[in-house]
Amino acid sequence: MRYGFIVAIEMDAIFEHYGNCRELESPQGFRVFLVERDLYEIYILQAGMGEIAAAAGVQYLITKYDVNIIVNFGVVGGLTADMKKHKVCLVDRVVHYKYDCSEFMDLAVGQVDGHDSIFLPLDENLKKAALSVMEDLSPVTCCSGDKFVATEEEKKHIHDTFEGDICDMESAGIVLTCEANGVPVLMLKAVSDGLADGAEGFYNELKKASLMCLIATDTIMEHLSKA
Repeated sequence: MRYGFIVAIEMDAIFEHYGNCRELESPQGFRVFLVERDLYEIYILQAGMGEIAAAAGVQYLITKYDVNIIVNFGVVGGLTADMKKHKVCLVDRVVHYKYDCSEFMDLAVGQVDGHDSIFLPLDENLKKAALSVMEDLSPVTCCSGDKFVATEEEKKHIHDTFEGDICDMESAGIVLTCEANGVPVLMLKAVSDGLADGAEGFYNELKKASLMCLIATDTIMEHLSKA
């Protein structure tokens, strides 16, 4: 089993949790690390922030290393009062809320061409497997767009408009690239900044939330590899 990990800015958690990371040669400019376990390998790519960077990184992992599953863990903003700091969530579906072709196509804001809904679903089998390992995970809708959302007002607006629970800057690019390649994706997210927190809250909780999310993700991957 080969997992492809796409990481935006949570590499400190990676290095702390996987002390035996080996950096691979990558002439294309990406930083890629390998973790070898008895039953599986993890190819970890540091993509950086944003939909484009995430999509490019996913495609590289699929093309170069022929990974079986793309895994994305990371920190997110909470869009509701229930999404408190350090809450670990299982992404059920994603909305590319900055995608807008409504002016010239019969599409809702957030609805990607070729899809019958604004919601991009994730792999059902992987979601079921994750919940069988960690029943207390909260399935959530992630609103994804190339913007850091800092204010409570904007977070509430995104929630009200797109039914979102959390927000990030990478998930839509990851899901759409996996969809195009026929590769399933599993996403776990931990809230770093709640509804009333901004950038300061995000930075203060980045490492702790990242590590909590990674440990949960690693537990699920171990289970999947034995199935």
